[in-house]
Amino acid sequence: MAAASDAVWAIDLGNNSLKALHLVAVGEAVQVIGFDHIPHGKVLASGVNAAEKEELVAITLRQFVQNNDLGFDPIIISVPSQNSFARFVTLPPVEAKRLPEIVRFEAAQQIPFDMNEIQWDWQLMSDPDSPEKRVGLFAIKNEVVNSALESFEREELQISYVQMAPMALYNYLLFDRPDLVSSDKRATVIVNIGAESTDLVVCTASGVWQRCIMMGGNAFTNAIAQTFKLSFEKAEKLKRTAPVSKYARQIFQAMRPVITDWTGEVQRSLGFYTGSNPDVKLVRVVALGGGTKLRGLVKYLSQTLQIPAEKPDAFKRLAVAPGVSAAKFHESVSDFGVVYGLGLQGLGMARIESNLLPKSKTRALAWEGKMKYFIGAAVMLLIVSGMCLGRVVLDKVNYTRNESTRAKISSVIRQANEVTTKTSGVKDQEATYQERMKKDVEWFRYREVIPQLHEIIVSCLPNEKTNPDQAELYQAFARGDIAKIKQIPRADRKQLFLTTVSIYYHDDLDKAQFRQNAMMRRDALMRDAMMMEESEGYDDEMRMQMEQIYGADYMKAMMGTTAAVQKYPGFVVMIEGYSPYRKIGDLLDPSNVKDTPAKWGFVTRLENLKQFLDLPKDVNSPFEIYTKNSDHFKLETGPADPDGDVPMGVGQWKFIPEPPAPGTIPATNTYGLGGMGMGGPQNGTWILIDPMTNEVVSAEPVKDQYGNVAMDNLGKPKKVAHDYWFKLQFKILWKEAPKSAAPAAGAGMAPRR
Repeated sequence: MAAASDAVWAIDLGNNSLKALHLVAVGEAVQVIGFDHIPHGKVLASGVNAAEKEELVAITLRQFVQNNDLGFDPIIISVPSQNSFARFVTLPPVEAKRLPEIVRFEAAQQIPFDMNEIQWDWQLMSDPDSPEKRVGLFAIKNEVVNSALESFEREELQISYVQMAPMALYNYLLFDRPDLVSSDKRATVIVNIGAESTDLVVCTASGVWQRCIMMGGNAFTNAIAQTFKLSFEKAEKLKRTAPVSKYARQIFQAMRPVITDWTGEVQRSLGFYTGSNPDVKLVRVVALGGGTKLRGLVKYLSQTLQIPAEKPDAFKRLAVAPGVSAAKFHESVSDFGVVYGLGLQGLGMARIESNLLPKSKTRALAWEGKMKYFIGAAVMLLIVSGMCLGRVVLDKVNYTRNESTRAKISSVIRQANEVTTKTSGVKDQEATYQERMKKDVEWFRYREVIPQLHEIIVSCLPNEKTNPDQAELYQAFARGDIAKIKQIPRADRKQLFLTTVSIYYHDDLDKAQFRQNAMMRRDALMRDAMMMEESEGYDDEMRMQMEQIYGADYMKAMMGTTAAVQKYPGFVVMIEGYSPYRKIGDLLDPSNVKDTPAKWGFVTRLENLKQFLDLPKDVNSPFEIYTKNSDHFKLETGPADPDGDVPMGVGQWKFIPEPPAPGTIPATNTYGLGGMGMGGPQNGTWILIDPMTNEVVSAEPVKDQYGNVAMDNLGKPKKVAHDYWFKLQFKILWKEAPKSAAPAAGAGMAPRR
C-alpha cells in the first residue's frame, strides 16, 4: 500500500498523450504545483507497429523529463484496465493475524488468472474492528505491468507505485465529489473515454465495479476516415475541428453509427450491473477523458441512458498553486481524472491504496533506499573503531608520561576540599539570595500587562466586530482602497483615529491625577524641591505632595525614598484623536445603551469588558473602568478648527495659496512658500486634510453670495465643521496587580463617586 509523501508525480501514459500532475499535500488539502500534457507525435492507433509505438512513447517521455524537474519525489503510474481484475468479497469472521492467509486462499479462488502470471494485491475495506471482513482483490497480468514499466525504465525513471486506472478514478470521485458516493444504494458511473477503450467505473460508498469497453475515440476517427476516404491523421484532425467545420453535419453523420454502437455497449454493461445489483440505483454519470471533447457526446449519452450526465470543468477540492497557469490547467481537466486519483494515493489520501508494482521491484526499491544507510553505518563503525583504538594507545602513552601531573591534580583536589569546607557556611545564606533574586525577577512578571491593555483599548474602537454595518469601510481602510472609502460620505464613517495614547501606572487610582495636570504640577514641585535642596530645606511635605501625584513606587525610583503601600493600583490613560463621524458622542460614550450592545460606544465597551470580550462565566476581566466622575473621567470634544484648541496629530497640514487677482503677477514672500522658506505665494490658508484620502478635516469658513466670509452675531467667522477632535482621560483598575500594590486588608474596593 502507498505510504504518504509530501509531494508526488502521477503519470497516465495513454495512446493519445501523456498526462502528469505534480501534487503536494497542504494539511488536509491537495495542491497542484506542476502539470504536463504532452500529445504523442501521432495517435497510437492499431495501425502503428510496435517499434514505432515504442519510439513515439520514448520521445514523449524524454520531452516530459526535459520539461520538468522530477527531483526525488515518488512516481505513481496507471495501467489500463484491459486484462485487469477487481472484486470485493466478504470473508467470514476471522482473527486479524489469520486474515492474510484467508485472503490468499480467497484470491486463488476468485481471480480468473494463473497466480504465477499476475501481480495482485488486496485491501481491507471494512472497519478493522468489524466482525464482518470485506476486502478488495486487485490483479493484473504481468505482461501489462511489465510493458508499462519498460517504457519508464528506458528513460531511467524509477516507479514507486502502479495502480489500475479504474481504481484511480474511484479514488478521485470519493475524494473530490463525496456527495456523489455517500451511499451503497445510490451509485455514480464514471465513463472515461480514452483513445482505444472506454472504462466504466460504477462507484458506491464501499465498493467499485469496473468494465472495459474496447471502443474509444479512435473508433470515431476510423468512421470518419472510412466515410471520407482519408488517412487516420487527417480524419483525427477533422474530428477535432468538426464543431467549427462547414461540414460538421456530414462529419457527425459519419460517426453516428459508431456512437450508437458505443452507447449501446455502455447501456448493456450498466444493465448487467443493475441486474446483478437490483438494490443499487444509478443516479449520475461523470464523463472524463479526451473523448468527451467531441461536442454533443455527453448529452447524447445522458439521453440514451436516461441518467443525468456531466463533464467536470474543474475539480472541487484541488487547488492550483501560485505560479501555475490555472487557465492552461483547466483546459485539460477532463484528461486529469486518472492522474488526480493516482496523486491522492501517492499522498496517502486515497480510499484504495493497492500497489501492483512487482514484488521484486518493490523489494529492490526498499533495499536501494536502505543501502545508503547501511553504507553510512559501516563507514561510521569503521571510523569509530579506529578512533577507539587510537584513543587507547594515546591514553596509555599519556598515562606513563603524566605521572607528575597526576600528583599535582591530587594536591589541587586536597585544596579544593579545604575550600569546600570553608565555604559551606556560605550556603546558609542561599535562601536569602534566592529570595532577593525572586524579588528582582518579579518585576518582569507583568511586562505584558501594558501591551494587553493597549490591545483591549484598540479592540474597543469601531471595527468590523463592533460595527459590522460598515465592515467594508474598515476592510478598505486596511488595504488602502481610497476609492472604496470615499463611497461612504465622510460624515457617516464611524471611525476613530488615535493620535496619542498615554498609559502610566499608579499605586492608588483614587489619588492619581491625569497626566496633563500632573506633569505641570510635577515640574513646579521638582523646581521647588531643587531649590529647597540647595538651601538644605527639603522636607517630607514636598515628598508627600509628589507621592500623591505619582505614587510611592514612582517616588522611590525618582528620589530613592521609601513610601507606604498604596491601595488601588491601576493605570491612568489619556487618548487623543479625531473622527469624521458627525455624531462623535455616539462613537465615544452614548447614554442609556447599556442593554443594547449594538449601540455601545468606545467607553461603553470598556465599562462592559467581560461581556464585550465574551469571557466565560468563570473568568473575569483583569481590568475595569475605575470611576466615571469629574476626578477620574474626562471627555472633551470639539470641531477640528485650526483656529481653536486642536490636539497634535489631528490630520495633516496643507497650505492653500490664494489665487492672484486677474492681470497681476503673483506676489512672493521673501521668506518662501507660505512663509515656510520655499519661495512660494505670500497669501493663502493652512488647512488640515486626511493624510490618506486628502479630504478636508478642518472646519471651513462659510461664505455668503458675494464670496465673503459670513460672520455670526458675535462678529466671528461662521464655520462648517468636518471632523471632530476628542480627548478622553480615564482610569483603569488593575484587578490582578501584584500584592505589593493590592488594597490593604479590610480596605474593600475603591469608592464610587
